[in-house]
Amino acid sequence: MSHPHHATEQKDPAYPHPAPGRDAARAWLIGLLAGALGLAPWWITGARLPVQNLWATQAMPDQMPLGLLPLSQYELTTIVALLTVGGAAAGFAVRIWSPARRRLVTWCAVGGVFSVQLLATAQSFLVLNQGLAPGSTSGLYFGGLLAGVIASMIAALVALVLIASRSTVATTIGCGLMAVPLTSWAVEWVVGVVGYINVPTAVPTIARWVPAVLVGCALAGCGLRPARRIVAWVLNLAFLWAIPALFISVQYVLGTRVLAGDLQEMLLMSRQILAATLGPDGGALPTLVVALAIGLVGVGARALASRRGLEGGPRALPD
Repeated sequence: MSHPHHATEQKDPAYPHPAPGRDAARAWLIGLLAGALGLAPWWITGARLPVQNLWATQAMPDQMPLGLLPLSQYELTTIVALLTVGGAAAGFAVRIWSPARRRLVTWCAVGGVFSVQLLATAQSFLVLNQGLAPGSTSGLYFGGLLAGVIASMIAALVALVLIASRSTVATTIGCGLMAVPLTSWAVEWVVGVVGYINVPTAVPTIARWVPAVLVGCALAGCGLRPARRIVAWVLNLAFLWAIPALFISVQYVLGTRVLAGDLQEMLLMSRQILAATLGPDGGALPTLVVALAIGLVGVGARALASRRGLEGGPRALPD
């Protein structure tokens, strides 16, 4: 009778890792589904292009053409959320899958996500270009929106690569980067399902604290050892402090029609609002405290559970 070790050695060659092509195809499909999931909150609303201030003809909201992205200066933070969540979802899927060919799978997932996002971008900007009134202001508006979408796609790539990484530090940083966009994306789901008028009054209050909870949970999962993981703590708390302020300032400035076209005045106001929201009166301190508290309590609970497991382990074994 052959030794079990020999039998294993004989069976191993018969069961190699799945072919690279199969892993690549699966990762591409994951990317396609993740990209579509990211855009789904907009699509369920009917995906009518938002009413445009620079539209060539007068049109009601239900007369606007279909647009796979909500191209509008008033929806820039929404676009960021829709696109980055698609990348983050693909990153989480790769992280959970943990394939042997991590690099191949990650970049195939990137290809899948970008296939959806590039298609949505091309279709939306084609429709926008056809409907805008001619003029330099329209050209500036078109170019600004395109730059915002490209920047959002780059952010989606960064989130995907970080979260899909084998490194706990990189994954934690990716989670912290996505806490605010993910919350905005979830709010868009609520708006898409019930409509703007029927959004419960508690939603904005809950949305304020969700990023802190997400960051706190990410920090608890990261831990404090080895010491290099402290970098993830510092960066995540910095993201939680700065990204909401950035979202607020961008949304406020771009939503002010009085400043439309006055770039210097818009930049000045954006700096003023950003400074105010980052300052003591911006309200970031309570959310930072909550995130830090959740992270430290989580680390303590994990350490206590680990210690109890070590203490109880030897007693559980028979003599």
